[in-house]
Amino acid sequence: MGRAFEYRKATKLKRWGNMARVFTKLGKQITIAAKDGGPDPDANPRLRVLMQQAKKENMPKENVERAIKKATSKDESDYKEVVYEGYGPYGVAIVIETATDNPTRTVANVRSYFNKHAGSLGTSGSLEFLFDHKCVFKISPKEGVSLEDLELELIDFGVDEVEQDDENNIILYGEFKSYSEIQKHLEENAFEIHSAEFERIPNDEKELTAEQQEKIQKLLDRFEEDEDVQNVFHNMAISIDEE
Repeated sequence: MGRAFEYRKATKLKRWGNMARVFTKLGKQITIAAKDGGPDPDANPRLRVLMQQAKKENMPKENVERAIKKATSKDESDYKEVVYEGYGPYGVAIVIETATDNPTRTVANVRSYFNKHAGSLGTSGSLEFLFDHKCVFKISPKEGVSLEDLELELIDFGVDEVEQDDENNIILYGEFKSYSEIQKHLEENAFEIHSAEFERIPNDEKELTAEQQEKIQKLLDRFEEDEDVQNVFHNMAISIDEE
């Protein structure tokens, strides 16, 4: 398996393990997508795939409708997507993606988590060079189409890595800016899309002792517990058997 797949495999289950957390995260993404591209999924590709994903996650229909309505309601506060970057102990780089209706509250919380765990909040953009920003699609395999053929088919649309997970789903990695082209091609060619997300894959990973990893994990868990936080990425090496 490729480096990107192994990294994602080791971190994904923990982040998406809590059902309420999944619904909160998806709800915010749906609101933001509807705000940016309109509430009609037929005319809004990002909203369309998020609604498909919500259905696969068994998110109640009323939750989805409420999230879309929130995007068009003048009585509701807008969510803003804000990215924070900093270092935890032992020089581990951490990127925190948030969706918040109160950035003042969110940055104060993020800073306090870093400070309480011997880390420090950095300036925006300071850690971008340490991660590859990718769009990641999970799709069902199509009969008669091999991984090699699929990779050749999609390379012109921005896909640069194709893997298969333990459940026989296919994972596609592409450049961040290629998201729309990849989604369009998959839909036009009747591929079933399970999810479409954005990941930050570390270019290099820091090897730590078990004790050091435990200390970093406490900080990562604190970020994950914050309702404003959507995703947390880092460059600490993770053992696959830690799932």
